[in-house]
Amino acid sequence: MKVKTKNAEDFGRVAVLMGGASAEREVSLRSGKAVLQALLVRGVDAVGLDVGANPVEPLLQSNYDRVFNIIHGRGGEDGVVQGALEALGIPYTGSGVLASALAMDKLRTKLCWLGAGLPTPGWMLLENPDDLERCAMQLGFPLIVKPANEGSSIGMSRAGNLDELRQAWQIAKQYDCQVFAEVWVTGKEYTVAVLDDQALPLIRLETPHAFYDFDAKYRADTTRYHCPCGLESSQEAEFQALALKSCQALGVKGWGRVDLLVDDENRAWLIEVNTVPGMTDHSLVPMAAKAVGIEFDELAWRILETSLG
Repeated sequence: MKVKTKNAEDFGRVAVLMGGASAEREVSLRSGKAVLQALLVRGVDAVGLDVGANPVEPLLQSNYDRVFNIIHGRGGEDGVVQGALEALGIPYTGSGVLASALAMDKLRTKLCWLGAGLPTPGWMLLENPDDLERCAMQLGFPLIVKPANEGSSIGMSRAGNLDELRQAWQIAKQYDCQVFAEVWVTGKEYTVAVLDDQALPLIRLETPHAFYDFDAKYRADTTRYHCPCGLESSQEAEFQALALKSCQALGVKGWGRVDLLVDDENRAWLIEVNTVPGMTDHSLVPMAAKAVGIEFDELAWRILETSLG
């Protein structure tokens, strides 16, 4: 990864956008505070902005040379704030409007991957109660039910039978977006951090929960993170290449995190891409970066560098 600048002055005045109005607001605030502190330690003229539903207004109250966007979820990770920053002419970290919008929508992400010939588990859109029985017949059980436009595993549930599928659908449809059921992949869960078009070492996730849900991500002390991940080097390289292809298919730039599952036959299945991943003490991108000698302060600097030029 090529260092773009060694001078904090080159960044100018930086607004660290955090908070937002999505269901991931509290996680974003934790990420934002950690990023802000890291940039300040490195001498960057950074200011934290806790924004609500309108991220533009705070940016108009002062002059900023660039933005470190760490708003997770809808409003910050879906192309909305990216479009506003494009209109204002302010450089920002991470992916552009199109890639952000596509990656935030898990259904459109899967369609893009399907078109690119990349592996992703089978799924079915759930629009009304009649779809539930058809889904059970076509996909079988177990399934995982997801709201298409939420992150951090919010609103997701595992369903092992028709009654659980109905309950899972009721939970997911509360989030005011499309809901789909996806074939449950039995195997191991991995995540691949991507920084400036390079894949970092894989992390294997291990949790006693049914899956890597919100509680396992941000609250539980029982979640285990394995890095090195335990794969043979050739297979890890194969999955890193797949992660990069998955980002390229969507146009993801700057940084991100790809989640994938590997089944019992060692086949990888792409699950989703996060274009504004977490930067908390439980987050995965900082763990992967540390495995190659990049400490948190340096990681925040390198992410900010992706807004240059």
